Amino acid sequence: MSRSVVVIVEPKEGETQPIVGEMIGLAERIGRERGSAVRALTIGARAADTAGTIADQTGVRVTALHDPSLATYSAEAWLDLLGDVLPEWRPALVCLAHDSTGLDLAPALAVDLGAACVTGVEGVAIAPGGLEFIRPIAGGKFMARLRPRVDTAVITIMPGVFEPAPPTDSAPGLVEVRAVAARCLRTRSLGVKSSGLSTAGLDQADVIVAAGRGVGRPENLALIERLAALFPRSAVAASRPVVDAGWLEYRRQVGQTGATVAPKLYIACGVSGARQHTMGMQGSGFIVAISIDPDAAIFNLADVVVVEDLTRFIPVFVELCQENQY
Repeated sequence: MSRSVVVIVEPKEGETQPIVGEMIGLAERIGRERGSAVRALTIGARAADTAGTIADQTGVRVTALHDPSLATYSAEAWLDLLGDVLPEWRPALVCLAHDSTGLDLAPALAVDLGAACVTGVEGVAIAPGGLEFIRPIAGGKFMARLRPRVDTAVITIMPGVFEPAPPTDSAPGLVEVRAVAARCLRTRSLGVKSSGLSTAGLDQADVIVAAGRGVGRPENLALIERLAALFPRSAVAASRPVVDAGWLEYRRQVGQTGATVAPKLYIACGVSGARQHTMGMQGSGFIVAISIDPDAAIFNLADVVVVEDLTRFIPVFVELCQENQY
């Protein structure tokens, strides 16, 4: 029996997220190279609906573990159910999205399977000695290449870095629905409550000016606002350290735990370029980065880089724009 490549998908309301197509695309590429079967799996009260959507869109075989009590994600319950299913499939690779669920589940699942665990994967090389995974380290300044020393790997992949599986013209994939019940739960979900925070201003902006830790102090946010004011339909955003410090509201945060945006122009001011932030803005049309650090990881993503103290650069830039009525 050949080893399989398994994609685990969390059920969501409405259509599947783009990351699902990217995971399936990666799994199919690896499956073709290694002669491995590709399977998708989803768990929860809405698992059957999600499985049908994935099977229709990709043609991949999907298993739905339907437990009506799992309206929301539970690591304990998922590990219990996966422990019954995954061993029979003999996975060489288990792939999850690099989000809150994937980061929570992947390490524990790797321990249960005796597998390697690599999070934040941005590249996969299929080498003669086995799969090699490429991920950023040191705040994105370097890329590490890792090869598991065991037969199974559990990975989380970053959104927007792998080619998604094209829509299938063939028949939908087979959907298998298994009625299950998680056992021996030591916790129970009391539900998920929305924070009530709105990111509508960021979603609708053509230009976003983002403040990072490099702004130095809250008083310097006035410079960020002056820069944003040069552009119509603009908004001020922030990286996580800025909102954690209380300098701006959490509704302005861009990144993995904040908003995902894709404006025409994104100006990063004093942003280091950690993946937690860049995964929320890497789809921007044009990126300008201002930082005093010539080795800032954000420069790897930017179309234009400015190596200068933002407290010196922004006032001069704003003044020139105003003088020339840009």
